Amino acid sequence: MANFLLEIGVEEIPDWMIEPALAELHKRFADAFAAFGGSSITTDATPRRLVLQAKDLIGQAPDVETLVQGPYLSAGEKAAEGFAKKQNTTIDKLSKMTDAKGERYISNQLVKGQVAVHALAEKLPGVITSIPFPKTMYWTGKGGVKFIRPIRWIVALLDDQIIPFEIAGVKSGNITRGHRILGSKAPLLVGINTYAQALRANFVIVSADERKARIEKALGPDVQKDEALLKTLVYLTEFPTPIRGSFDKSYLELPKEILSTVMRHHQRYFSVLNADGSLAPEFVAVTNTDGDPDGLIRQGNEKVLRARFNDARFFWRVDQQKKLSARVADLEKVTFQAKLGSYKDKTERVRVLANEIAKSLNADQNVVDLAALLAKADLTTDMVKEFTELQGIVGGLYAKAQGEGDAVATAIYDHYQPISMDAPIPRTLEGQVVGIADKLDTLREFFRIEMIPTGAKDPFALRRAAQGIVKILFEAKLPLDLKKHIADVPGLLPFMDQRIEFYLKDARGYAYDEINAVVAPGYTTLEDLADRAEAIHAVRPTDNFEPLAASFKRIKNILKQAQLTQANPPKSELLVPGPEQELYQAFLKVRAATQATAVYKEKLAQIASLRPQVDLFFDKILVNDPDPAIRENRLALLHSLLTEFSTIADFSEIVTQGEAK
Repeated sequence: MANFLLEIGVEEIPDWMIEPALAELHKRFADAFAAFGGSSITTDATPRRLVLQAKDLIGQAPDVETLVQGPYLSAGEKAAEGFAKKQNTTIDKLSKMTDAKGERYISNQLVKGQVAVHALAEKLPGVITSIPFPKTMYWTGKGGVKFIRPIRWIVALLDDQIIPFEIAGVKSGNITRGHRILGSKAPLLVGINTYAQALRANFVIVSADERKARIEKALGPDVQKDEALLKTLVYLTEFPTPIRGSFDKSYLELPKEILSTVMRHHQRYFSVLNADGSLAPEFVAVTNTDGDPDGLIRQGNEKVLRARFNDARFFWRVDQQKKLSARVADLEKVTFQAKLGSYKDKTERVRVLANEIAKSLNADQNVVDLAALLAKADLTTDMVKEFTELQGIVGGLYAKAQGEGDAVATAIYDHYQPISMDAPIPRTLEGQVVGIADKLDTLREFFRIEMIPTGAKDPFALRRAAQGIVKILFEAKLPLDLKKHIADVPGLLPFMDQRIEFYLKDARGYAYDEINAVVAPGYTTLEDLADRAEAIHAVRPTDNFEPLAASFKRIKNILKQAQLTQANPPKSELLVPGPEQELYQAFLKVRAATQATAVYKEKLAQIASLRPQVDLFFDKILVNDPDPAIRENRLALLHSLLTEFSTIADFSEIVTQGEAK
């Protein structure tokens, strides 16, 4: 068995493209060379190289015997001769088989397994050039190879044997490159066992995990945790070295959010915190060097940050000269979407929606109305024009600074949240109302002009808007009738249902059949839907639940076969003493018990207690009795059972043990 190493040396790859590229490289290699086995396939990367290693590949793929079907004997000898010639054999060496159409010739072919060296040389160019990227470039002329960045070198070794191939004029070999600045200027000769060490000696840490640990170790406990920034820096560097710098305390007069954003988004610096969580006048930059003995890098970073902070302070002071309320009219000049008008138009629509929702949820309508009016005004500020990621946050900070009140400021600050499944929802009811109204308006208007997400394309982030509404309604447990606000827009209701089901599955962890069961009867509020899903999930493991669900499925099928969709209550005088009468009495008792409690778990526990009577009924009673009156009464009893309890969940959707679906 042999080990394999592939390194694709390139110009610097954008950090956010690296991990998806590694996943695709892993998949394509595994698919292309599955026949060669192997104990593991691992990938790693730096900005200048994509690396794959496979261990314990066999030297030659196993032979494969294939059966090729030929013509039927009835087609004549010439057809048989043509088939034999195509298979490089003679008629007398062909076999025969019989199928539904008759007897036919077949050829058993033994395909020799490829030698690993030859297979790798043949397929690797296709594996490499098929890696998808959001954008690619060609550098050898039109029609040439496309890749994310120009390929400069390729290492391809099976043990220490070079796998020979060529891509865009670059021949594979055993030569790599060290760190662009710190490493040797001469090419590095490597073997499969010396690869990582040779690069490390030339200031390249191939392992992303090792680079991450190196950064984390040097950050210190007072540095603000930021996993996303850490990941970015891991893939921006080959030999990361954190360097701590400082800035003038006078900049701390600006809000923490603004200073942190300048450091994080524009300079890729970590913020440093005091013991009380406030911002300290320090930062940590991560450089692609081995140190800063003379402090020149630190001084350079401090100078750049000082200029950025001066810009932010200037924007803050200039923006305060015009209140948010005076900026609302300026939104007329800011386009929301070409077919949907300006942000002023959107603001007016959102105010109407927000006030309507606030009234139904008993939120403070004065706060909601003012927050909805001012929510987008910060789009006209110099601060947001320069730091677009601060929209909403700047509005909240300005509202507070301008005396609009904490409740209004908080609602504006939070109204874009949640921006992802992991992000928090707005902190206050009023912020939740404004956030829902803003997202609802976006969805309603884009669906109205039929700009609906298709496949993976969602340029206006409508799925995120819908998911944000769903997350707020579920997590804040708001009793909002969502359908009331979306049912009049074609296509929007099923779109929202998909987001609801996605949330229940991915965020709450419910099984698909549990979700189907609670969604089937319909819903008014997501709070109620969540309660029913949790109840189903909790009661499901009990002994009686799944057998009863199977019985409900049987009841549903019986009623479907009888074409019974409506029925009067069963007549007690037609019920036969014994299992039938006992089921009816148990039904009345359970119905009364479920009506007496608002807790769905208790309701379901009561319903599950019907199992013995239902089982006995189906064991002893013939539903399709010869007497039409008795038959119709028994169907009416089953109909009552189904309709009374299916308002909680459609139990027939539950997949019971041993059932395939």
